[in-house]
Amino acid sequence: TMSLREHALSLFRGALGTVRPAPMLRRALKLQGDGCPQLLVKGQAFPLKRDLYLVGFGKAVLGMAAAAEEILGDHLTRGIINVPLGIQESLQRAGMQEMLLKPYSRIQVIEGAKNNLPDAEALKGAVAIQELAEGLTADDLLLVLISGRGGSALLPAPIPPILLEEKEKLTKVLASRGAAIQELNIVRKTLSVLKGGGLAQLAHPARVVSLILSDVIGDPLDIIASGPTAPSSHSVQDCLQILTKYHLLHSLPKSVEMVLSSSPTKPTAPENYSHVSNIILGSNRLALEEARRQAEGLGYAALVLSAAVQGEVGHVATLYCQLIQLLCLGFSSLAEGPLGDELRGNLLQLAAELQIPGLHLEEFLQALRGLGPDRPVCILAGGETTVQLQGTGKGGRNQELALRVGLGLHKAQATGASSPQGRCEILFLSGGTDGQDGPTEAAGAFCSPGLVAEALQEGLDVEAFLRNNDSYTFFSQFQGGHHLLVTGLTGTNVMDIQAILIRAM
Repeated sequence: TMSLREHALSLFRGALGTVRPAPMLRRALKLQGDGCPQLLVKGQAFPLKRDLYLVGFGKAVLGMAAAAEEILGDHLTRGIINVPLGIQESLQRAGMQEMLLKPYSRIQVIEGAKNNLPDAEALKGAVAIQELAEGLTADDLLLVLISGRGGSALLPAPIPPILLEEKEKLTKVLASRGAAIQELNIVRKTLSVLKGGGLAQLAHPARVVSLILSDVIGDPLDIIASGPTAPSSHSVQDCLQILTKYHLLHSLPKSVEMVLSSSPTKPTAPENYSHVSNIILGSNRLALEEARRQAEGLGYAALVLSAAVQGEVGHVATLYCQLIQLLCLGFSSLAEGPLGDELRGNLLQLAAELQIPGLHLEEFLQALRGLGPDRPVCILAGGETTVQLQGTGKGGRNQELALRVGLGLHKAQATGASSPQGRCEILFLSGGTDGQDGPTEAAGAFCSPGLVAEALQEGLDVEAFLRNNDSYTFFSQFQGGHHLLVTGLTGTNVMDIQAILIRAM
């Protein structure tokens, strides 16, 4: 029989496969060439009256553009894409030729945004994209490829007179004070020419078709890469509120004050976007659905908890620990006793505190009740947790989450005389779909209560590793790094994926 680790790895790879740029584009994009050529996107038809242009920005856009150019052929007039610095070389080194453009491509590649921060090169690319958009006519079609991760940093065009450095410094200060990615994006958008629907407005009257790879919880079009082709649902008021919340309102550069005071108070009306079609091609939800199908194929009773798990990593770890304990009670037919009721109560309270969007925990727990003890269980979830950095160690949110879940389960087992875990084999996996977790070469890690027990027996202080945010060092030292999830660059990104695998012993 395959180990739980092999199963988890196979599910993770399956989920990744469904959101890789080339297969994703080939499924969605077709060209019909007879007489009056038209572009078919997920069944919607867009006639090509005159010229077809392509622009794109973000981490996964190079692979998307390579696949798109293959499909579009000579119909593509010209393209410009903004991608992260060094990505062509990285993909070349990794042997991922299918993600690179052909030598005589009509698409110009601009690399910028070193360390995912807007810079002069990214600005140069953004200006080139802006000029292309401004020159389009009503008969042209603009295909926009958007990859959420890095998409915002690669499209920096601050509203004059704001300088790139000023906008950058403001974003950095906000991030250092704990602003969420959604908050950062609202501020960036308000100060940008192309974000918050700006690109779509500049391209008018041309037809705009956006193909989007989402890396944001709930796939909100106006937040992914700061929504260059979507009507913004935020106004300058929202931006001011965020600046007030983080005590920045009174220390803004003059240029930012000027732009904020002259910004329209209402967002652009949605009816001004009738020339735009925004289509989500890949998302965390799609990846989880594929993993669920594969888990069922391996004989698991599989359920998706949520594609929107968010919150501080310690709280999310506690949620998963309690869920696993409840599942183990089910295997020993004790789920309906007082311990089961207590765990369910704790779970509902935790979920309410974490405010995970669209999570119907009552229904989910009801579905768990229906699972028999005879089949192994797989629970899948996705999203993005946050880590408050306190230490100087090396790791990422996925490795830290995995280690925290392992430790939490070990503690529950050690303290609870009636702990139900003894009869279960448990594995928890958390991994980043872009193949990178924090500043490490790992995408995440596998962990189990048994692993933590062994580490403690060998004299490793697991809690000290966690206090120092040093999960990577723990996993790489222990058992030769066997529990690190290493995938290499994937060329895609739809946030993180977690899998809980449990079977009776």
